[in-house]
Parts: sequence; structure tokens; C-alpha cells
Amino acid sequence: MTRPGNVTPLHGASQISPEERIKLFDNAFEAATFGVVLVDPSGRIITGNRSLAAMLGRSVDDLPGIEFKDITHPDDLDADLALFKEILEGRRDGYKLDKRYLKADGSTIEACLTVTAMRRSSGEVVRLLAQVEDVTELRRKDRELAERAAQLELAMEAVRGGFWHMDVATRRFETSDRLSHFIGGQDAARMDLAAYMEKVDPEDHRATDLTPLLEGNVDKAVAEYRLSTTEGWRWMRCDRRLLRDASGQPFRVIGVVIDFTDEHIRREELESDADTDSLTGLFNRRGLRKRFIQLPKSSGCMVLTVDLDGFKEINDQWGHAAGDLVLIETAQRIRAAVRPSDAVCRLGGDEFVVLLEGDGPVAQRVAERIVAELAAPIDLPEGTVLAEGSVGSAWTINPSPTLETMMRRADKCRYEAKGKGKKTAVVCELSD
Repeated sequence: MTRPGNVTPLHGASQISPEERIKLFDNAFEAATFGVVLVDPSGRIITGNRSLAAMLGRSVDDLPGIEFKDITHPDDLDADLALFKEILEGRRDGYKLDKRYLKADGSTIEACLTVTAMRRSSGEVVRLLAQVEDVTELRRKDRELAERAAQLELAMEAVRGGFWHMDVATRRFETSDRLSHFIGGQDAARMDLAAYMEKVDPEDHRATDLTPLLEGNVDKAVAEYRLSTTEGWRWMRCDRRLLRDASGQPFRVIGVVIDFTDEHIRREELESDADTDSLTGLFNRRGLRKRFIQLPKSSGCMVLTVDLDGFKEINDQWGHAAGDLVLIETAQRIRAAVRPSDAVCRLGGDEFVVLLEGDGPVAQRVAERIVAELAAPIDLPEGTVLAEGSVGSAWTINPSPTLETMMRRADKCRYEAKGKGKKTAVVCELSD
């Protein structure tokens, strides 16, 4: 039985003749895809294979007689000679060295050199067998990666944040020193996943999910979440990338985490401006649509539409400045009649909309409160006015009504309220 790691020869080793051994060596020597060379104790090439010749830009016939020091870059020669001398003195049997070779045209290649001594039984060096692997392209890529890493490190010094990485197979997660210091201070150690997640706002944990990347379903993703740092809670943007091996299998996820709190605040302000009525501070139509999508509907939902019964007369008598003050006061009164979490919107002119969660009795109570709030006189610099208001409300327990459908039904209820003498509310259920 053959033991692992051993090769059973077709014939016993003792049956291979010296001539066959030489032939086997010669075949392997010539067929090698890397450079192979025999050197005598003086450092002179005895013979080299085609791969070495091609590597040096020479022919095979040119190699014999060349001293290795003549094809070695001057800056690498001393280290090579010192190790070569130690072999001749019997202090080592071989060495491995990264060095540069000079090609026939004067250019250089980078190589990994492995030298093995061939000795007589007395210990005398007869030959030296050297293997030369061209690593020029590999070293170039290494330098590029190092340069990119250095550039990225310099870039990261200008921003607040850092890096983390996770091994796909072991699920081992680790932050960079810079990210750890950003979170916990200069003495903070690198953090594992559990420690890092303790610093993420619990409401944002879902945004940090790496499952699609770890399972190879996506190669990149961006997450935004709040992180507890030495500067307090900060909004972080995390760009995550999946790295794959040569066979395409995921092996690592890398994340770059950057503090973008100031940008997040500016974005929220812009979105708020875009969703808000400039006069009253209420939501505008755009903001209303967003809030309707977000409105919980499990226990029913309702839409109330409101307009002022006497607004046109106020505008006509006192002017638009007085009308604006009435609209501002109306907005405040409607807000006072509902919960802070409820959405109040001004569509334009004296038309207002309120979105709430709840059923018919809730809709009735809220509508009546709004009517009562709007019935009180409003004090203006020019005098006291009455605006009052009519309210129409549509409610449903159907979880999938459209905003437009509910508003149309609420408007019909409001027209009905006006037909009853204004300053009243009509509430109706939205039929399926």
C-alpha cells in the first residue's frame, strides 16, 4: 500500500540506471516553466534551461561561462555573494533570495532565487542548482496594492471613520485601528462584530445586515446607520464590497465607514423643505403622500379634509397679510386638536388635510375637536375675525386604500357638512 505523500515507482529505484537518472533529470531540467541553472563553485554558469534564457533575453547557447555576478543587479550583488560564500564555507546548504537580474538589453527583471548545494560525501561543493522564478509582475501588483493602501490611508486621515473586514468562511469580523479609535478613543482595541454592533443604534441594526454579501447574492452594497462614537451619535455611510477568489467563491467582505452626519443633516433639511409648506410649516402635498405611505393601517386609518368657511371674506376685507395670519393660526389649532405623531398638511389656500390611524369613533372625535378649535375667534392687528371650518372625514379598516380615493370620499363628506350650515363635521366609512 502506498502511504500518502509517497509515489510508488513503476520499477524499483535500484532498477533505474545512472543513464536513465541523468535522462530524467535532463528532461525535468529542460521542461521546467521556471529558470533552472547549474553553477560551478566559482559562480560561473555551466548550463541553463530555455526558460532562464528567455527570462534573461538571451539564447541557451549564450548562458554557459557567464558569471552570475555579471547578470545580477549591482544593488543586490552583495547579499547574493554573502549567501553564496556561506554555502562554499559549509555554513549552509542553500538559500532563498529576492533579487533583480540584468537582461541582455540592460533592463531588469525581479526574481525569486532558490539555491541548493550539490556536495561530495566529503562536503565539498561540486555544483550549485538554482531555480529562478520571474516575479516581476507579481511584485508590480504588490507595489500597486501597497500604493493604493497608502493613498487610501492618507484619504482616510482627512475623514472620520475607518475600515472593517469579515472572513466569509469563519465569520470573523475585525475593525481597523482607525475605526476603533474613532469609536472608543486612542486606547481602544480592535472590535469584533458583537462589540461593533453594540455601538450601532438598535433601530438601525437591520441596515447593517451582511447576509446578501456573505451568501454571494450581491457584490456591493451601501448602508447608512447611526454609530456611537467619541463625538456622540454620528450618521455613518458604509460601503461594503465582496471579494471573491479565483474560482468566484466569496471569501471576504470589506467595509469602508465614513462619518457623513453633516451631509445627512443637510439632506434632511432639503427633504423637509421640499415636503413642507413654507407659510405654515405643515406638510405640503408631497409630504402628505410620503406620510400616507408610512401611516400604520393595522387598526384602521382616516383622512380628514378641512377648509375655512369665512376665509374669502377675511382676505377681501383685510387683505392677504391678514389672511396669512389666519392660515398660520388655523394650522396651529389643527395641530393642537390631533396627536404630535399625526400628519397635518396644507394643500393650498385654506385647504387642509389630516392623516390619522384609527377607526370611525376616533374619526368622529377628532373631526369634532377640529371644528371646535376653529370656531374660536382669531385676534388680528386689524381686529377680531371668525374663520371657522367644515370637516369631512373618510375612514376604513381596509389596509390598502389609496390616498386619492380617501381624499375624494372625505371631500364629499366636507361638502355635505357645508350643506348642513357649515361649522360642522361629517364622518363616513369608505366602502370597499
